[in-house]
Amino acid sequence: MRFVSDISIWWLLPWLGISILIAHLLYSKENWIKELGSKWILTFKSLRASGLFLLGVLFIGILFEAISIRVEKPVFITMVDNSSSMKNYKDSSIVKSKIESFNNKLIERFGDKFELHTITVGSEVKSPGSIDFSENTSTLSEGFESIHSNFYSRNIGGIAFISDGNFNKGSNPLYSAEKIDLTPIFTVGVGDTTPKKDQYIKNIASNEIAFLKNKFPVEVDLEGIKMGKSNVTVSILNNGKSVASQSVNFSNGTYDYKHVSFLLEADKVGYQQYTVSISKAGGEYTYSNNTRNFYIEILDARSKVLLLAGAPHPDVAALKSVIEKDENLDVTSFLVKDWKRDLKKVDLVIYHEPGIQYDESLMTLIRDAKIPVLYCVGPNTTNSIIQKLKIGLITPNGNQFDEVQGKINTGFQKFEVSTELQNSMNYYPPLKTKFGDVTLAAGNDVLLFQRIGSIQKNDPMIYFGENQNVKFGVIYGEGIWKWKMNEYIRTSESKNFTELIQKISQYLVVKQNTSALRVTFPKRFTIDEEVEVKAEFYNESMELITKPIIELKLKDEKNKSDKYQFGAVSNFYKLSLGKLKPGKYEWTASCKYNGKSYSKSGVFIVENIQLENIESAADHNLLNQIAKQSNGQFYELKNINQLLNDIAKRKDIAEMSYSEASFNDLIDYKWLFFLIVLIFGTEWFLRRWFGGY
Repeated sequence: MRFVSDISIWWLLPWLGISILIAHLLYSKENWIKELGSKWILTFKSLRASGLFLLGVLFIGILFEAISIRVEKPVFITMVDNSSSMKNYKDSSIVKSKIESFNNKLIERFGDKFELHTITVGSEVKSPGSIDFSENTSTLSEGFESIHSNFYSRNIGGIAFISDGNFNKGSNPLYSAEKIDLTPIFTVGVGDTTPKKDQYIKNIASNEIAFLKNKFPVEVDLEGIKMGKSNVTVSILNNGKSVASQSVNFSNGTYDYKHVSFLLEADKVGYQQYTVSISKAGGEYTYSNNTRNFYIEILDARSKVLLLAGAPHPDVAALKSVIEKDENLDVTSFLVKDWKRDLKKVDLVIYHEPGIQYDESLMTLIRDAKIPVLYCVGPNTTNSIIQKLKIGLITPNGNQFDEVQGKINTGFQKFEVSTELQNSMNYYPPLKTKFGDVTLAAGNDVLLFQRIGSIQKNDPMIYFGENQNVKFGVIYGEGIWKWKMNEYIRTSESKNFTELIQKISQYLVVKQNTSALRVTFPKRFTIDEEVEVKAEFYNESMELITKPIIELKLKDEKNKSDKYQFGAVSNFYKLSLGKLKPGKYEWTASCKYNGKSYSKSGVFIVENIQLENIESAADHNLLNQIAKQSNGQFYELKNINQLLNDIAKRKDIAEMSYSEASFNDLIDYKWLFFLIVLIFGTEWFLRRWFGGY
């Protein structure tokens, strides 16, 4: 036993002398004790000196080191590959019973000696896990990662790893197993390693999204085993019809790899299911891996722009010519008197000179549709009409006109403006406006200020704002067609004018999410993923609340519908749909609040990626490598019972003893406290007995 103290132990010697001196002086002055004789005088002095000395021992702060021995049993872990590929072989009918028998015998022989654990690994790691070989992917590396993190610094005696050696997700388990130091890994191989004649689709690479009328690439990797010299056809089908095909020649007698590229046209909007298929060859081990599905979401990315004008004007032609160059914008133009008032799928309205043939019902129609508007306001639009437009602008009422140029506002942040466009403003000719000061309401963002010569005014020329959460833009002035012509004469092109109009259009056409009900729903899952949905609801003050009851209606490809209800979590909603069957699903989330109904809808895909059906042969070479690098041993499934005997012979799977040191303060020992009380109590009792008090 070791002890330490705050100050040197040698200070106890002078304290012992001081204790004896105090006791001697105390009792030397007592007359009554002299009558008792030298024996009792020595007793009283000894009691007082001992008590004082022990008190000093406590105050010196002595710590005693206590050492305890802890014995830890070795941990033995059985890790089972629970992926469905374990059933791809002839011995699949006995795999589960063999593993269960091994686990039972392991408990019988080593239950008292080892701390036993069983985990399964497939799409995820489960401890303890049910062995049913139902997982659709093999992430074997995660199993070793889990052992490394959950049993770190434990006495891991050994690991029995039962698998066919095939993995299709995560990193190579060989590297993950290296992290578990000084632990033998006993690998048990399931399945047949003999290559069988087979061809399969190894991988499909494609974009998740394509745009209507565009072409998109599809890359297909094929592998052939023992196909010899043969010719097969690789086809891609959409709705049962072949949309592309290529011929592939296998030439190697043992193993072939082929890469095939396709370029498909996106001709239908929405989620489209495509099937890659390889024509069957005689004598294949399985045909289940000859076909594989993939999905592409085809979007109509073009936004529809409606250009309205009260009368024909060169500005309208200039605007239309620029917008038509943008592949993402589809523009149609009408005079107000000829327009049929159809706003279906319109994303932006450009209204030139609304003061000509102004119709309030037309503006009401546009406002009710909540469509962004770019107003081109010239001298023919009076101030009274401008007030009806509700664009935050007050203009002069007179009939006098002015000509002003533009100056870029360097503090504008809605979108970026190139240096070339800023420089072009110095050359662009002036626009025609009403003469006098212009007042702009607060809350609007100015892109261009008016300029007369070198003097910049605070009056706006181009600005943006919002009306009831709907964006609008205003070009205040007539004659922007001159800007295009001016730039073309100077530079033989009009790229800066094009940049200006396209950026204004793109900014206005991007929709803002101002809905009270918002649903976050990923568009793509696999059959192994939990489908989880998040929803939010905002009140009129844009505060998150959870008062409304939000329901979700889910419809599959067979038109079977199910209804669910979101659960409130903090200030948002959450819903877990679990794992779903493969296919396309349509969803609609809805709720009611303050007498109003709200809804959101969409589509998502659950993909069935059968990675476990690709491999037809087990990879026992990987299992051998894992066992060898860890000082373990490889066994075939039929010899799994031999593993039990070898475990018993291993001397490195043993208990480990740990010595644990702890320091205890002397003052924590109760017996010392009671000893001091006993000493002073005895002294007090004897003094009372002999009449010393």
